[in-house]
Amino acid sequence: MPILRLDHIAVLVRRLDDVLPLYRDHLGLKVEHEESIPELQVRVVKVSTGNTTIELVEPMPGEASLNKYLEKRGEGLHHLCFEVDNVATATRELSARGLRPVWPAPHRGAGGRLVNFLTPKEAHGVLIELSQRAGAP
Repeated sequence: MPILRLDHIAVLVRRLDDVLPLYRDHLGLKVEHEESIPELQVRVVKVSTGNTTIELVEPMPGEASLNKYLEKRGEGLHHLCFEVDNVATATRELSARGLRPVWPAPHRGAGGRLVNFLTPKEAHGVLIELSQRAGAP
């Protein structure tokens, strides 16, 4: 289960419309992708630095977990995402090594990618996302 690359760094925000001008207009980063993901109850905007992507994540009204996180910790860095060849395989291998996934099986994430998360407790306080390119076996 090799890590292929750092896919993105996620920043949790209350309102994309309030935050996007900082990244797009003031910092001059290019908006790569915008999407609503009803299954995960989030809106995301991906901006590019040229060699790294920053994913801005806004929870939709009624989404419990991320809204609770925002209430407790506020806006800011949320997780690191690593690309792997196969999220299901990586989830099984890492579970066998004592890391706990958020879900027993991958979910569909932004851009049609398969994703799963590893809980921060076993990862020294860092929420880690595993991501598989859309259409990859």
